[in-house]
Amino acid sequence: MHKYIIMGVQGGGKGTQARLLQQELGLVHISVGDIFRWNIQSHTKLGARIKRLVAAGQLVPDDVVEDVVRARLEQHDWNYGFILDGFPRNRAQAEFYLESYDCDALIQIDVPDEVVLERILSRRLCSKCGLDYNLIHHRPAAPGVCDVCGGALVSRPDDNPEAVQARLGDYHTKTAPTLELFLNKGLIVRVDGTLPADTVYQELRRQLGLPARGGIANAD
Repeated sequence: MHKYIIMGVQGGGKGTQARLLQQELGLVHISVGDIFRWNIQSHTKLGARIKRLVAAGQLVPDDVVEDVVRARLEQHDWNYGFILDGFPRNRAQAEFYLESYDCDALIQIDVPDEVVLERILSRRLCSKCGLDYNLIHHRPAAPGVCDVCGGALVSRPDDNPEAVQARLGDYHTKTAPTLELFLNKGLIVRVDGTLPADTVYQELRRQLGLPARGGIANAD
C-alpha cells in the first residue's frame, strides 16, 4: 500500500503525475479541490459555505478542510493506497495530517514561477464542450477553435497575470513552508517539473523506489 501527498504550484504538472501514479499503482486520487467543487455543484450545506467564503475572498478554515480530508479517508476505498492532492496548504493542516495519518512520501513538483506563469497563461478551454487545450503542448488544429465541437476557445477567468501571481505568492508564503515538517521526517521526494511529463514520471518512480519499467507516453 502506498500513501503519498503531492505538492506544487498550480500549473506545475502535479495533476498529470498524480494520474500516472493512480493508473499504475491503483491508487485513489483524492483532490480536496475536486471535493469542494462537487459540494458546490451538488448544492450541499458545505458547498454553500465554501461558495460564500470564496465569494468573500476568504480561505476555507482549517477545521473544515481537515474534516473533509478525514471524512474522505474514512471511506477506506483505497485498497492499494492514495495520493492526496491539494492538501496540506499550511503548517496547521500539515501538523494535523502527520498526527493522524501515515505518509510514505511527499512528492514536490518543482517548477520556477516564470514557467508556471507561461503554462497557465497558455491554457484555453472550449466554451461549448469544456475540452482543455494548452497552446504550448496541445494546440487546436485551427487557432481559437475546438477540434471536437468547433466551439470558441477562451481563457479561464482566473488565468490572468495578476491572479496567477497571487496564487504563486500564496503558495510560497503558506504552503511551501510546510515542506520543512516532512523534510525533517525524511519524506520529501523532489523532481524537476520543467522536464517532459514522461521524464518527470520516470524520475519520480526511481526516487520512490518503484520497479523499473519502459517509457510511457507523454501525459501532458
